Parts: sequence; structure tokens; C-alpha cells
Amino acid sequence: MSNQDPAARRSTLRTEALRVADDVLFPTAAGVDRTGVVPPSHWRALADAGLYGIAAPVEAGGPGLEFGEVTEILEVLVSGCLSTAFTWLQHHGVVISLSRTPNRSLRDELLEPTVTGRLRAGVAYAGVVPTPPRMTATRTDDGWVFTGHAPFVSGWGTVDLLQISARDTETDDVIAAILPTAELPTAVRASPVELTAAAATSTVSLQVDGLPVPDARVVSRVSIDEFFANQNVGVRLNGTLPFGLVRRCTALLDVAGRAPAARRLRERADEARMALDSAMDDATALLAARADAARLALEAVAALVAARGGEALLHGSDAERLFREASFILVAASRPELKDLLVRRFAGEPDSR
Repeated sequence: MSNQDPAARRSTLRTEALRVADDVLFPTAAGVDRTGVVPPSHWRALADAGLYGIAAPVEAGGPGLEFGEVTEILEVLVSGCLSTAFTWLQHHGVVISLSRTPNRSLRDELLEPTVTGRLRAGVAYAGVVPTPPRMTATRTDDGWVFTGHAPFVSGWGTVDLLQISARDTETDDVIAAILPTAELPTAVRASPVELTAAAATSTVSLQVDGLPVPDARVVSRVSIDEFFANQNVGVRLNGTLPFGLVRRCTALLDVAGRAPAARRLRERADEARMALDSAMDDATALLAARADAARLALEAVAALVAARGGEALLHGSDAERLFREASFILVAASRPELKDLLVRRFAGEPDSR
């Protein structure tokens, strides 16, 4: 695929995403939900389709996709299988970090295999979001010592690399390091988190007690203000989750003979997507648009449940699974501000802005 001209390569990636979502992921989504395991063939299909490197710039071996092209592919794959796509979604943050890092040796070691999907990556950055932080970094002579708690880390036992972030105890800077999961010492203890939806994400809670992190594994160091300024991109990427659910619900509504309802939900999704994209430079507006998208996903699933009737009450049916997944989307990658917005929307209260 890399030998194609850029326009053809972008078109091929979109086509491949649609094929993988509809022909590989969705037909087995109920089984993944039932067993709580993403089959290795899913990861191979994503890698074979070139979909692990979609966020990488051309100079890093990526396809040079526009941001909207990346988010469309994310939506498409979420529509296939939420567990698979959510785990895979974390990978792209690591690809972006490696493509931008001043740590040339780390970039040379890891960027190419992460772009191709030979190495799969996950992230643990939520420990730096609250104040005081849950994860801290203390400087040593040749690196850092990380200590703290990361409450939700997906892909455990599946990912080869983990990007873990912590706040410097002296400067409050955010230190991010990429570590091979197979080499993590006993200082890192994982406790499974039993989720009611997307359990196959293999999500754990990490307790970190004095984890040595050499400077050679540090991928970035930024001020806390810069860290939060860069979070809009992550909010937008996670904002693809509701639209993926809407895509699948509208497709199933079409099958159920509810084309007008499906058409209106697609129109509303287009409006919500436009609001998200136009708010990329405004964190407050972006979270408001993200809340609207999450609410739309829940309403799309409610429409599907109503259309399917009693069948939707059967454990393992598409509508039942998607309804549980809508609750996951309300909570996953959330923030206190987003929670407040959603509570106000569901309660019929005005936004506190």
C-alpha cells in the first residue's frame, strides 16, 4: 500500500476500514462481547490493512491523512466492534508521540514497528489529569521513578508497549515514557476491571510503586499547561466513539425497515460532528459538543431498541449489546466537566456556562 500515490493510498485505507469493520469485526462482535476476548485475527486484520499507522505523518511512514480522514476511519471501526476499536484507538496516541519526540533513538527503535502494527501500544495518562495527580515522577541521576495509580488501562496482555505519564514532583511537568510491557517489573501491579460493556478491552487498574524509568525511554516532557492544551486532540479522537455507535445503529435501523429514522439520525450525527470539528480550538465548546454526541449515541440505541422490541431484551442481541456500549461511551475518556454537562442534559438543566 505504501507504494501507491497519496490520494490512492488514502482511498484504499478508507475502503479497507469499511471492509474490516463490516466483514471482520461486526460479524464476531457478539462473540467478542460474550467471551470477553478479542481474537488475534482482529489485530492481524488491522495490521494487514495498514490501519495501525493512520495517525503517522508521511515522513514517519504514514499515509499523511487529513485529521477528518483519521476520525472517519476511527468511527468506521468503532461501528464494527467497540472492544477492538477502543483498544486499537489507544495505539495512535503512541504513534503520534513517537513521530514528534526529540528522543531520536527511541523514535528509531519503535516508530516503524508501531506504524506497521508489529508492535501494539497502549496508554496510561489519566493519572496526570486530576490535581493532585494520581501518578508522580521523581527525578534520579539517570532517569525517573514513577509512583501512583492509573485507574483504567486498556489492552493489558495484548499491547507490547505502554506509554505511561506522570507529573514531576518538583516542576509539575508531565513526563511520558514508553516501556515494553513484557519488561515491566513487579513494581507495576495490574488488577482486572470487570466492565459491563467492552469487557474485551482487557482493562486493568495499575498500581505503580517505585517504577524506574531511564531517560532513554522518555518520549516527551511538557509543562502541565501544554499538556492540557494538547488534550483537545485526544477529546476529539475519543469523540469518534459515539459516531461509531450511531453508524451501526442506523445501519441496523435500515435493516429493520426504519429508514426515515436512520436518515434523521445520520443528519443529526453530521451536525454533531461539524460542531465537534469547529470547536477544536475551544476546550469548553469541544466538551459540550462531545456531550451532545454521547447523548445522540444513546438516543440512536434507544431508537434501535424500540424498533427491535422484545428481541432487544435478549442477552447477546445486537440491540442489547449496543445499549450497554452506549453506557460505556458516556463514561469512557470522560472528565468532570463532561460528566457535569451530561448530567445537566439528561436532567433538562441549562449548561453552567
